[in-house]
Amino acid sequence: MLQLIQIDEFSSTPKYRQLANAIIEGIQQGKIHKGELLPSINEVSFEHFMARITVEKGYNYLKQQGIIDSVRGKGFYIKVDEVPRNLRIFLLFNKLSVHKKIIYDAFVKAIGDQGSIDFYIYNNDFNLFKKIVDSRDRDYTHMVLIPHFMEGEEMAIDLINSLPKEKLVLLDKLLPGIQGKFGAVYEDFEHDIYQSLQQAKESLATYQQIRLVFPTQSYYPKEIVQGFINFCRDYAFEYEVVESLSDVSLGSGQVYITVMEDDLLILLERIRNESLQLGKEIGIISYNETPIKRLLFDGISTISTDFEILGRKAAELVLSNERVKWQNPFVFISRASL
Repeated sequence: MLQLIQIDEFSSTPKYRQLANAIIEGIQQGKIHKGELLPSINEVSFEHFMARITVEKGYNYLKQQGIIDSVRGKGFYIKVDEVPRNLRIFLLFNKLSVHKKIIYDAFVKAIGDQGSIDFYIYNNDFNLFKKIVDSRDRDYTHMVLIPHFMEGEEMAIDLINSLPKEKLVLLDKLLPGIQGKFGAVYEDFEHDIYQSLQQAKESLATYQQIRLVFPTQSYYPKEIVQGFINFCRDYAFEYEVVESLSDVSLGSGQVYITVMEDDLLILLERIRNESLQLGKEIGIISYNETPIKRLLFDGISTISTDFEILGRKAAELVLSNERVKWQNPFVFISRASL
């Protein structure tokens, strides 16, 4: 039974859940049977280099699910003949951030007890993405991927095309070139920024120039820049796309759109240090809504998709096994910074 327990060091799924999932899968595959004793906490801890408290937490989780029980002096044993086969989900995010946590929490909540989730992060690195995808050793019912890369997108498209489309759900970004019928919950980045800036048009008209801060080395889609330029040209706004705030002089009559959280903080610090009045002399719109932006400087205006809906809708595609593509809503939220 110790050999059936596999702990993946690359996975962001807590180890106690990996332990529990391995035992559940062993029962489902007929490799573990009712009445069998589980390895002791000490044995699992030693064999898989896990803390005793982690193993104990995994066993307690299985006990709460009614799958195992324990007898004083003998240890834990399998209590059931079978465990209903549930969903086995491979969940792969490009990074961890506040808004990605909102997606994750909404997805996990919507899946509930109907499936087990193995969670991985590849840090926008195609090579790590490929290594994680190629090294998966479970028969997953679904693979849910957020495909954002610093480089190597064409190779990522080829790799994703090799995956079974009936199991595939793309999340956040709809990569061009992915063939077949698969599920997706996505943002239309060029259209989304255009229509959200339309909602902010009256407030933007009180400024002389709009600047988009968009670093060259960024995983954010270049379609954001094109949508921004299209809006400014269509509505005759003076505009500029800048790579970094370090070479930019702040002045009255400017409004800045930041996509990176680091740039937002740098900009706020410079505004304070240069004694500019936010929301009157200079404006800010930040990409991606997060709870802290409601409070910073009496409120930072945002343009953002709804991350909770993004996660929940992805879970609904998994649960229903539908292979449809659903565009997530995107809105402008007006606050004091504009």
